[in-house]
Amino acid sequence: MLSEKLKQHHIILASGSPRRQDFFKTLGLDFEVRLKPVEEEYPPRLTHFEISNYLAQLKALPFKAELQPNDILITSDTIVWHNNKALGKPKNETDAFNIIKSMSNATHEVITSVCFTTKSFEKTLHSNTKVTFKDLTDEEILYYIKTYKPFDKAGAYGIQEWIGQIGVTKIEGSYFNVMGLPTHLVYKTLNTIADVTASL
Repeated sequence: MLSEKLKQHHIILASGSPRRQDFFKTLGLDFEVRLKPVEEEYPPRLTHFEISNYLAQLKALPFKAELQPNDILITSDTIVWHNNKALGKPKNETDAFNIIKSMSNATHEVITSVCFTTKSFEKTLHSNTKVTFKDLTDEEILYYIKTYKPFDKAGAYGIQEWIGQIGVTKIEGSYFNVMGLPTHLVYKTLNTIADVTASL
């Protein structure tokens, strides 16, 4: 399996997200969590997956000088795209309410980009998932915000939480991508990297 194929490699996950770390554990991979602060800002000309690609690559920059030949660094970024703009993490309760309200009775996109960086190459992939919410009441939105405090989440919500259970009526694409990591792409890409390096 993948963990056996990657035994000559050292995986570095540059994410403090418990959900992303759990995904890697579930995939049966040995990995190290290594964090470095990054200002998550992007040029205003960027749109859609260009934003998450840029930010995933930006998060890899502080690590590049210290990577060893057998290291595989994985960085990622998730954005919510709605009404032709990126919805980031809410600043406060009012901002969270307005963000969720804007997605009520509508379909938005969740885009996660993953950047794989080694000493010799860099590859960035992204996955899109369309999520449709029912017509959420103000009471439902306020209850969710006060109970779950989703201030660390792009788009002000976590699909695995209460609001996803009662509010999401349709998903087109990967559910895990909405949670923050397109696990199918990560698994496929790591397999490819292992196969390529084994043949060198």
